[in-house]
Amino acid sequence: MRQYHHIGIPTKEEKENESYYAQLKFYHSGFENSEFGIEWMRFEEDCPLPEMVQTIPHVAFIVDDLESEIEGKNVIIGPNRPSEGTTVAFIEENGAPVEFIQYEKSTI
Repeated sequence: MRQYHHIGIPTKEEKENESYYAQLKFYHSGFENSEFGIEWMRFEEDCPLPEMVQTIPHVAFIVDDLESEIEGKNVIIGPNRPSEGTTVAFIEENGAPVEFIQYEKSTI
């Protein structure tokens, strides 16, 4: 199953209420307040993310099985854990980045 999560749009303009992700050297804003999941992303010059992610908007989906989603695809950012309980990866699809997000299932 894939469920729409957000669209990430690169920008060079500072946006209101930016948060900084020091590990990857970029700022992001807007997602928390956007009814449609619009996230602005502003990158530092030495950001280690692929140029494609820094220059082309990406769409992100929540998935149940991240490994099966990326199997056989052109993976541009391998699976990683940006926060507790969350694993993400990016692929290139038809010249554009696509992000997959898998959340750990709660064991209540």
